[in-house]
Amino acid sequence: MKHNMQEQHLFEYAVIRIMPRVERQEFVNAGIILFCKSRQFLHVVYEVNEQKIKTLCPKCDVEELAAHLQAFALIAAGDKKAGPIAQLDPPSRFRWLTAQRSTILQTSGVHPGLCDDPMQTVEKLFDQLVR
Repeated sequence: MKHNMQEQHLFEYAVIRIMPRVERQEFVNAGIILFCKSRQFLHVVYEVNEQKIKTLCPKCDVEELAAHLQAFALIAAGDKKAGPIAQLDPPSRFRWLTAQRSTILQTSGVHPGLCDDPMQTVEKLFDQLVR
């Protein structure tokens, strides 16, 4: 007897954080990076909430932050405009995007989960953790 359930896929995700003053450890969640190997899915969703960012750092260059976030999205998409990192395979791009950094743009630890639809899952995580 065949079940009508959709197949569950293992995924990994990290939260993209804007940390204007690294020494203070204060941050604004700005996006989600989600990778699902079995579906060959790597996607970044983000938003630049200027009000939240300016609350932590009034002098922050929001346009520069937006450009860095856009670069993350282009790398995830494998867009040639994003340079050599974007030409790596999806698992390598995910590891690069989620590597530890001490810059204004950082990511949380990587968390696993199971999903039916990676795009739906990245949107759901974005709504829960960023908006």
